Amino acid sequence: MEHRLLTYFLMVCEELHFTRAAERLSISQPTLSHQIQLLEHQLGMPLFTRIGKKVYLSEAGHILRSHALNAFHELDQARAAIEELRGMKRGRLRIGCAGNHLLLPAIAAFHRQYPEIELSVQELATEEVKKELLTNRIDLGIVYLPLDHEQLESIELFEDELQLVVAAGHPLAAADTVPLAELQAHPFAMLQPKFLVRQFFNQYCESAGFHVKPILELSTLESLLQVAITGVGAAVLPRSYLQTVNLPAITKISLRDPAPTRKIGLVYRKTSYLSTAMKTFITQITVQ
Repeated sequence: MEHRLLTYFLMVCEELHFTRAAERLSISQPTLSHQIQLLEHQLGMPLFTRIGKKVYLSEAGHILRSHALNAFHELDQARAAIEELRGMKRGRLRIGCAGNHLLLPAIAAFHRQYPEIELSVQELATEEVKKELLTNRIDLGIVYLPLDHEQLESIELFEDELQLVVAAGHPLAAADTVPLAELQAHPFAMLQPKFLVRQFFNQYCESAGFHVKPILELSTLESLLQVAITGVGAAVLPRSYLQTVNLPAITKISLRDPAPTRKIGLVYRKTSYLSTAMKTFITQITVQ
């Protein structure tokens, strides 16, 4: 079974659309369809079923996808081990995180020690980090815990806290702390519901006896901060992010009753080969 055919197969699995998969592979759609037919002929079973215009994985397709992903993961681990033998002169470490601010000190320290190792950092929601780890698209993740999965290992790093941020002229600007329920009386912005930190915040608000009703739902911490700076409303942001921000135009306020806190951790696949580069990066981020 050719590596190329499995690559094509996994792309169709991801897109569930032959034309889009062909575009991403830079081949024609008829060529891709023919390659999938070859693979199905080798296996003697259909890998996809079509209902109307929609494409679905067959039972055989699900089995092959699981084993193909594991096979590609093992190949990646072999490459990592071989790079180790070559003295760590080059290579790539792929990281997904819930916020780039969580990684900046570790990235700087790592680059000084391994200047030839390329670091690729993506800002992703927690569920996206899990998906990318399980499909071998990233090596490490920095996320809000827990992230439970039988194939993943996690290391607790520190506890983070959500805080309220307001402009200097806001009615709450003089407060050191405010009860969580006080948010009901003020317009505020939050991350979108797909983010785990938002889901945790919803749970804390429900425990305080109310449902979250933000005036804005945004996808980045930077855009939330701008909401507060411009005075459109308050914003709820992680303390770890606010520690990187020093602006006299805003006030940071602790929330209480209850205080919304959550643990941040590092996650990776249990079967990953931990190269010296990965071990060094893990050490640096756990002691920062």
